[in-house]
Amino acid sequence: MSQRSFAVAWTGASGAVYGLRLVEALSDAGHQVHLMISEPARRVLLHEEGMKVADPPDLGSMFEHPARIHYHHSKAVEAAPASGSADIEAVILCPCSMGTLGRVAHGYSSGLIERAADVALKEGRKLILVPRETPLSLIHLENMSALARAGAILLPAMPGFYHRPESMEDLVRFVVAKILHRLGVETSWHKAWTGPEPDWEEART
Repeated sequence: MSQRSFAVAWTGASGAVYGLRLVEALSDAGHQVHLMISEPARRVLLHEEGMKVADPPDLGSMFEHPARIHYHHSKAVEAAPASGSADIEAVILCPCSMGTLGRVAHGYSSGLIERAADVALKEGRKLILVPRETPLSLIHLENMSALARAGAILLPAMPGFYHRPESMEDLVRFVVAKILHRLGVETSWHKAWTGPEPDWEEART
């Protein structure tokens, strides 16, 4: 498999584990990851995962393949993800806060994360936003609609249950597998749905 390059941003939405597993899966698959972490994301990581992430983070203690991960400060607007000429295939905001989503929707680049998303849209790169919020206000929905019209992919962190999850990790992997599928990244996490098991059919009769 040829090596590919992706930019991943962790923002201040709940669901920090989705971002962790996404970077893990991409780097484990042999790809390069340009990682951006907002300050609110650091607080969420501490609260939800018990991880105190320094700046710069100790990638070696977080991931098995740290050499494939390139960290950029969220204010470093000169970094590779901010450039239209950088060899970055797609930008993924995971998880994506509604504040970040709103700024991207309106072209307000307050730092590297929004700039990377803005560049993805203008350059025709794939942009995936993974919001984790409920309920959704009309403002949230209108911002999502604007991004969808601009070509972004809205992939809310909504795990399914038809695959019969047995743990929280199964639910997390379900969402991450959806992201990987949209990126065309082959992993063992994604399994194509081939229909219900026989006992499901029996339950319907």
